[in-house]
Amino acid sequence: METLQELRLVKPPHVGGFVKMEIIEPAGLKVVEAARILGVSRQALSTFLNERSDLSADMALRIEKAFGVRMETLMKMQASYDIAQARLREDEIDVQRYETA
Repeated sequence: METLQELRLVKPPHVGGFVKMEIIEPAGLKVVEAARILGVSRQALSTFLNERSDLSADMALRIEKAFGVRMETLMKMQASYDIAQARLREDEIDVQRYETA
């Protein structure tokens, strides 16, 4: 079992960076071209690829349809990223365990 310290050290990549480095750039696509293929605005795709927004289920499905990367894989990557980010802020959340009487 992983310790809390080990969990804090795990830093999964942001899905946007993954899509940018592993799909968009190897295909030789510019953001505007990729956005047209995906049917989204250039700004929406740019924000995602530059890791300033999270992956939505809609975007994951678009990426699957256009580039063949399974939606489930992308969404699991997003969940792993979200969990790691929450763990980094764990000390800021002041909640005590509930004990039944």
